[in-house]
Amino acid sequence: IAFWTEALDYRPLRPPSPDWAILVPRDGSGVRIAISQVSSTAQDHQRHHLDLYAEDREVEVDRLLGIGAMRVAWRYPDNADYIVLQDPDGNRFCVVQK
Repeated sequence: IAFWTEALDYRPLRPPSPDWAILVPRDGSGVRIAISQVSSTAQDHQRHHLDLYAEDREVEVDRLLGIGAMRVAWRYPDNADYIVLQDPDGNRFCVVQK
């Protein structure tokens, strides 16, 4: 919850339970996202995948690494416009150049 609220500039709608939270944009407008804890591990089962679009991909990757994301070893095609990272729980996501 802490990683994704910081990564997306969201906040919990109400105090989260130990295994569930609804996140909303800090400024109040936009899509709500629900996050729940599951029993599978990210290594056993890809639980979700988000693509985050950025004006400056490298700056956004550095910001996300600074709040707990990790790089993933990935074989990129030529001219890939994305970088694969994982959140602190091991869930992979991409940062895509707009």
